[in-house]
Amino acid sequence: MPNISFLPLSPCKLNAMYRATVLLVSLCITWQVALSVTDGLLPNGDFEYGPKPSEMKGTVVTAKNAIPNWEISGFIEYIKSGHKQGDMVLVVPVGAYAVRLGNEASIKQKVKVTQGEFYSVTFNVARTCAQEEKLNLSVSPNSEPRDWGILPMQTMYSSNGWDAYAWAFHADGPEVEISIHNPGVEEDAACGPLVDSVALKLVSNPKRARDNLLKNGNFEEGPYMFPNTDWGVLIPPHIEDDQCPLPGWIVDSLKAVKYIDSEHFAVPEGKRAVELVAGKESALSQIVKTIINKIYVLTFNVGDTRNSCVGSMVVEVYAGKDRTQVPYESKGKGGFKRAKFVFKAVSNHTRITFLSSFYTMKSDNSGSLCGPVLDDVKLVSVRNPRRHL
Repeated sequence: MPNISFLPLSPCKLNAMYRATVLLVSLCITWQVALSVTDGLLPNGDFEYGPKPSEMKGTVVTAKNAIPNWEISGFIEYIKSGHKQGDMVLVVPVGAYAVRLGNEASIKQKVKVTQGEFYSVTFNVARTCAQEEKLNLSVSPNSEPRDWGILPMQTMYSSNGWDAYAWAFHADGPEVEISIHNPGVEEDAACGPLVDSVALKLVSNPKRARDNLLKNGNFEEGPYMFPNTDWGVLIPPHIEDDQCPLPGWIVDSLKAVKYIDSEHFAVPEGKRAVELVAGKESALSQIVKTIINKIYVLTFNVGDTRNSCVGSMVVEVYAGKDRTQVPYESKGKGGFKRAKFVFKAVSNHTRITFLSSFYTMKSDNSGSLCGPVLDDVKLVSVRNPRRHL
């Protein structure tokens, strides 16, 4: 073996190395903070970095800071995909790990945001035990009292048992703490929903275009969508989230609507659309300024998402007290038609509402709810009504 000797470094060189190390660490810290405000996963939002073996007892996490970037409280389990619970196998569709929130358990993380802006949280969730599982989402600081969203997990819309939900908030400070909490009280403390892939997106408030009185009529602006999932994102009802993640619109119903992308679904126009997945319990509305006695023309696309949603569908449309129905025969292979609705305004503000007349289930025997697609919604006033009748 050759003899290798090392020359001692001078104090100046040591100081230079120290400064370089500090600079590198500072750059890494700055980069991590920058990641927290861009569109996408929160730091360790997919929970792939987990606790040390010494911080776990079986699947139960025993230290509040054991999961990197997260603070936990209560009964939290770190679940690996394929974990068996009795006769059930828990599958994590994205990555290998997820967390399960037991009774009164919560996970939270602080992120840098731009004060005054509008954000949307998207996360994947699966029910593992009871029919009445819920999740409570909140942020702090928050100037609005009692501003949180309780999202019920009774209805599952995807075929694999996982759904993605979006929840929106207004940033009241440069740093917010996002909390996901299970308010349930089950006999089995370990029962609770699985949570995976928590992401954040800055959502802009689109302006009305010259050729459209509706905001975001093409649905291109909305919550973050995971590129490696094919089940869309559920937009909760207004009663559960008063800051709708779909700017300009209100989910004016008891059930959610589904936000879909062109990468995984048939979208009539552009890259985004909305699926009305729960019959008359799944309604989408927008209130617009109108002039009394003036004639307006509402045009929109109705179709199917190419997701085995087959059968006769009807979209009901309301403009104030006026109403029309648009039938669509779906073969489940993707398709759409353009529809038109002419009405006279009777007030200074008119509520435009879309809903599905019927409940529809996928033909793949999954029992999953589905429905017609709505896209490219436009509203204009006209001077010559006869041309549009």
